[in-house]
Amino acid sequence: MRTSGEIQYMHPKIKKINWSSDFAYAVGLITTDGNLSPDGRHFDFTSNDIELIKTFKYCLNIKNKIARKKSTYTNKYSSFGVQFGNVTLYKFLLGIGLMPNKSKRLESLKIPDEFFFDFLRGHLDGDGSIKKYYDPVYKNSKRLYVDFLSASLPHITWIRKRISELLSINGFVRKGRAYTLTFSKRESILLLNRIYYNNNLPQLNRKFAIAKEFIQLANI
Repeated sequence: MRTSGEIQYMHPKIKKINWSSDFAYAVGLITTDGNLSPDGRHFDFTSNDIELIKTFKYCLNIKNKIARKKSTYTNKYSSFGVQFGNVTLYKFLLGIGLMPNKSKRLESLKIPDEFFFDFLRGHLDGDGSIKKYYDPVYKNSKRLYVDFLSASLPHITWIRKRISELLSINGFVRKGRAYTLTFSKRESILLLNRIYYNNNLPQLNRKFAIAKEFIQLANI
């Protein structure tokens, strides 16, 4: 995993935050699975995958302990979370478009083009999916889909627009429990090559393992 030149920025007294690839990835995770407290200072990041919590802590250089959390659906301690406070980071995230109780309120975010695909990798690891399976008709052919999810249509529309501007691919949006932006095989391979632009990135390994197979195919 790559270290960041801006690894000091999560000290509680830090006055300035600079973009980096690791920070952009963490912003993607906060956008999907993070929560900004209404108190103007504190954050909570929750995931069922402890690997993702550890990667999140690494990217922000925070030392707070990981705690077990009870699921509101199953009432079992099946997820993990980390809580921390940082006023500078809180104000920074408000300035780029995040807010408390954001799920259905999110719209566009101010993410620099240089770090957009790092942000998108965090978004994918937080609330997205990479799915592959064999075509039921052409037995030796694999299908591939990459999905991004959001409860906010303006937010998923913004993601689609930014990907289209930077990669000239469009995907399609459908509505279920949430809004899903989906890319099929050809577009997914183009997208995954930009999201995983080298092997030494913060990422959720089980998703990268699927992506890597198709990235290798694309580079033959």
